[in-house]
Amino acid sequence: MSSFPTASGLPRASRVAAVVLSAVALTAGVVGCSTSNSGDSVQGDAKSPSAGVGKVAITLQSGSSGDTCTVDHTSVPAGPITFTITNQSSTAITEVELLSQQKIVGEKENLAPGLKPVSLTLTLGGGEYQIYCPGGSPETQKFTVTGKAAAAPTGTAADLLTQGTKEYGDYVSTEVAGMVTAVEKLQKDVDSGDVDAAKKQYGVARPFYEHIESDVEGFVLPGYKATDNAGNLDYLIDMRASNLDPKVGWHGFHAIERDLWQGGKITSSTKKQAAELTKNVKQLSTLSKSLTYKPEDLANGAASLLEEVQSNKIKGEEEDFSHIDLVDFAANVEGAQQAFANLRPGLQKIDPTLTSQIAARFQSTTTMLDGYRDPQAIGGYKTYTAALRDSDANKLSQNVQALQDSLSQLAQKVATA
Repeated sequence: MSSFPTASGLPRASRVAAVVLSAVALTAGVVGCSTSNSGDSVQGDAKSPSAGVGKVAITLQSGSSGDTCTVDHTSVPAGPITFTITNQSSTAITEVELLSQQKIVGEKENLAPGLKPVSLTLTLGGGEYQIYCPGGSPETQKFTVTGKAAAAPTGTAADLLTQGTKEYGDYVSTEVAGMVTAVEKLQKDVDSGDVDAAKKQYGVARPFYEHIESDVEGFVLPGYKATDNAGNLDYLIDMRASNLDPKVGWHGFHAIERDLWQGGKITSSTKKQAAELTKNVKQLSTLSKSLTYKPEDLANGAASLLEEVQSNKIKGEEEDFSHIDLVDFAANVEGAQQAFANLRPGLQKIDPTLTSQIAARFQSTTTMLDGYRDPQAIGGYKTYTAALRDSDANKLSQNVQALQDSLSQLAQKVATA
């Protein structure tokens, strides 16, 4: 693993899970939503000759049959493409992603209804992609980019793995920035005294940390020892009832969760906790800029995220009051999947059989999790009740274990490339 300085100057090991937001040419993909002209070729204003940029409009709406994600064109020429996303009325769909071979190519989050349209411009090579609208009906849809495909990655396995770690670093920065925005909104809702709004925003904010927790859990604030939870940012942001340090007390996400769900009201203490969480997340944003990665960090980080799933999420002890453990479960899996996706071009040169096996098991796990989606629930997944845990925990664990077994071989493969 690579090392990075903590706030106190002590070296700490970096463990990594990844996803990349890149505006670079890519070759193939995955994603989806409903569309008004599914399968149509580009017509009319899909391409703007004057600007030389393809234009795709995505509209999110709530209807009697559920929330829809409508794409006005499902095929565009290769080159720069601007996706303009308008959430007219959907409360179930809060993000839209463009995927390619299980990697997130681009995404927009926090798409609240009624806000101004947001745009995302990417330069795409010819190939098959997917537009993914979690909570939409349907959630995924084929998106085709016609014309010349981007050149396949070239170089040695080591070169490709190194490039993957650089792209991953960009992702972590983007994810931390998204977390800051989401937590600031959570504080605003807490300060307003609106319990329902705060609960909903809690579900929006949680996945950001869960995607990258294996990367950022080693930071210690200045003046504290590494063993002192009072200065451990991971504890201050993500402590839970099962690892409560009585000397330090409640802090972070789960202190707010406890007040919102167990207490059912917002107190002055809740507001203090929300302000502290915002401060600590901003501190984390600053400190995380020092992170650097090796290929084995991504591999070990992915494995660590799945260990989090097995040790905490499946048991239902992460979200002890809200019971939105499946939201965290899915976020851990997504983080691990994106770590793999960034290693995939290099790993393909090293061991194509293992590469295909891991990709297939990620797909199996993702498909399984899709069965637990509930657009009306906080965070977009079913509440992980005791009854659901009793009936499904073994199935969930076995699926993740199969994936974990494959991923356990990854670090050694990439470390010796």
